[in-house]
Amino acid sequence: MGGLCCQPPCAMPHTLEKGIAMSEEQVQDLQSEHQKYVQDLGDWVRTHHCCELTAKDTGKDVCLMGWAQYRRDHGGLIFVDMRDRNGMTQVVFSPEHAPEAHASANIMRAEYVFAIKGTVRPRPEGMHNPSMVTGEIEVVVNEWKLLNTSKTPAFPIEDRTEAGESLRLQWRYLDLRRPRMTKNLILRHKVAQCIRRYLDEGGFLEIETPILTKSTPEGARDFLVPSRVNPGQFFALPQSPQLFKQLLMVSGMDRYFQIVRCFRDEDLRADRQPEFTQVDIEMSFVDEEKVMTMAEGLMARVFKDVMGQEITLPFPRMKYDEAMLRFGVDKPDTRFGLELVDITSIVRGSTFKVFGSAELVKAMKVPGGESLTRKEIDEFTEFVKNYGAFGLAWIKIRENEWQSPIAKFLSQEEKDAIAKALDLQVGDIVFFQAGEADMVNAALGNLRVKLGSHLNLIPANSFNFLWVTEFPLYEYDKEEKRYVACHHPFTAPAAGHMELMRTDPAKAKARAYDMVLNGSEVGGGSIRIHNGEVQRAMFDALGFSREKAEEQFGFLIHALEHGAPPHGGLAFGLDRMVMLLANQQSIRDVIAFPKTQKATCLLTDAPNVVDAKQLRELGLRLREKVAEETK
Repeated sequence: MGGLCCQPPCAMPHTLEKGIAMSEEQVQDLQSEHQKYVQDLGDWVRTHHCCELTAKDTGKDVCLMGWAQYRRDHGGLIFVDMRDRNGMTQVVFSPEHAPEAHASANIMRAEYVFAIKGTVRPRPEGMHNPSMVTGEIEVVVNEWKLLNTSKTPAFPIEDRTEAGESLRLQWRYLDLRRPRMTKNLILRHKVAQCIRRYLDEGGFLEIETPILTKSTPEGARDFLVPSRVNPGQFFALPQSPQLFKQLLMVSGMDRYFQIVRCFRDEDLRADRQPEFTQVDIEMSFVDEEKVMTMAEGLMARVFKDVMGQEITLPFPRMKYDEAMLRFGVDKPDTRFGLELVDITSIVRGSTFKVFGSAELVKAMKVPGGESLTRKEIDEFTEFVKNYGAFGLAWIKIRENEWQSPIAKFLSQEEKDAIAKALDLQVGDIVFFQAGEADMVNAALGNLRVKLGSHLNLIPANSFNFLWVTEFPLYEYDKEEKRYVACHHPFTAPAAGHMELMRTDPAKAKARAYDMVLNGSEVGGGSIRIHNGEVQRAMFDALGFSREKAEEQFGFLIHALEHGAPPHGGLAFGLDRMVMLLANQQSIRDVIAFPKTQKATCLLTDAPNVVDAKQLRELGLRLREKVAEETK
C-alpha cells in the first residue's frame, strides 16, 4: 500500500501492486466488491499461531488465521505474510497446488482478515528469512476463507511507521496491531502474572477495594463523582487504596495485594497518566527490612521469569540526604558519574555576588567536556530554566586559563579550592548553579541526566536498582505556607523523631523507602502509623484541627484505636515498571488505551459534554450556562 502515513484513511490513496493509485471511491467500490467473498468460519479451527511453525513441522496440515501484512505476486505464485499477535508466517497460493484458491487470492489486500488450511513445507534454498521465527518454512495453501475486508489504514501496520503519536492514539486499535506495541502488552501481561504468582506463593491475599470512595484532599487533586441518590454529595476516585489496605491490616488479613487502577487529577508528563495501574502491597508485623526484602525478591522473580536475567540482591541503599547531596534528586540514576559537589563554603562571601550570597552553590564536572560547543551550552542553559534557574554558569579548563564569562570574578584562592574539590583536569568543563536549594538541586540534578544521555555515558541494556531511605517526614509548601507530608500523612516517624514533629518538623525523618530503577522511582512505601494518638499528632503537625481530622480521617483513627498491628507496605507503578523493561520512553506505549498529555482520549473523544438531563438528575449546572441564563 502506498500513501502518506500521516493522513487519515479517507485521504490515503490505495495503491495496487502494479503501482496504480486508486481514488477513495474506487477503494470503496473494491471493498464492496470483495465483501461478497466474505465467509463465516464454519467448523474451521485454528491449529497454530503465526509464530509457531518451524522446519520440524514440515509436512503437517495446519489451519492459520490472521491479518494480511503484505501480498506479493511473483508471476504465478502469490505470497502473503499472515500476521497475528504472536508473529508472522508466509503462506503461498500456487496455481499448480490449489488452482481454485490461487484464482481467488488476487482479491487479498493489506489488513484483510483471512484463514487458510495448508501444508507446511521448507522454503526454497537461499530463501530463508533469519529475521523471522518461521523464516525456514512456508505454508502452501490448500483452501482459504476471507473473513473480513479492511479500509486502508491510517498508517502502515509496521514498527517503522513514522505516524505521529496523536494519529496513533486516534487509531489506537490499529496501532496495537504493530508488533512492537503487541509485544509491549504481552510483556505487561507476563509481568502482572509473575507478580501474582510470587505474592500468592508468599501468602498474600488479593482483595479488591472500592473505586467510589471519600475525597481526601491532602495530596494530589481528586477526580470527583457526583452522587445522584445523595444530592450535593460526591464520591472520589481513589488516588491509591492506601487507607483501605491499612484497614485490611486492622482486619487481620495480614498480607494483602491488589493490581489496582488509581486516579489523580494532576498535570501530566511522559511517565504520568490521570489513570494508572499500581501493584499495591501491605504486610502486618513487619519493619522496613522485611518489606524491602520481599520487594527485592519480587523484582528478582520478574527479571528471572519475564526477562531471563539474574539481578544482584540485596539492592544498594542510599539515604535521602546523600542522594540530594551527590545527585540533586531523590531518585538518582547510578549508571554513570557526573556527581554534584557542594562548594557553598568555598565561595561564601565571594565578590561574585551570585555565588557569594546564595543559599546553595553546587558544581558538576564533566570530564573531557571542554569540547562542548557554545550552541550546546546555550541549549543546556535553556533546559535548566525549566527548573526555575535564571541561567547556567560554566568554566572550561584550558591549559593556561579558565575560559568563562565568570572566571574573572573568582579569586585565585577560590579557583584553587574549586579545582581541588572537583579534581579538575585540563579538558574538563564545570557547570555551576546557585540560589535556593530546591532550584539548584533540581536544575543541576536534571541537567546531569540530560548530559548523561547527550554524551552517551549511560550503558545500554543495564538495570541499576537502588533503595533511597530516611526521607524527610515533612516538606514545606510555600503556596500553602505550611508543612505537608512528604509521602503521605500515614507514614510513621523515625525512632526518636516524635518530638521533632512538634518542635522542628523540617528535621523529622520518616520510615519511608523508595525503590529506584535507572533514575525512575518504580516503587515506594513506608512503615505506617498504627497508633491512634500518633496519627492524631501527625494531623496536628500538618495544621489540621481536631474537628477537620475527625471529619476527613476519623474512620482510620478509630480503626487504629481497635488493636491495629504494626504494618507497612509499598506500591509499584506497573506502567512505569513495564516501560523500563520494554525500553520505551513513555508509559503511553505500554498502556492499551492511554490518555494524551492533556488527559484526553483521542480514540473515543473523551472527556465530552453530557446532556442537560444528566446534569439535572445530578443536581448540577455548569457555571457558563448559569451566566448565560442570568444575562
